[in-house]
Amino acid sequence: MSTDKTCIVCKKSSNETPVTKFYHKDSEFYICPQHLPVLIHNPQDLIGLLDGADKLQGG
Repeated sequence: MSTDKTCIVCKKSSNETPVTKFYHKDSEFYICPQHLPVLIHNPQDLIGLLDGADKLQGG
């Protein structure tokens, strides 16, 4: 679980770019607008960054 408000993909902080909070498996994560489409359409690209991403299906 990330305690920093940083994008799980590019690691930019909320001081550098807007980030949106989301929850997965009772944990809190942040993602920036540039990488939000990855979460929606290609969650398999988050393998290694988000536990269980290999089981998510894109929209």
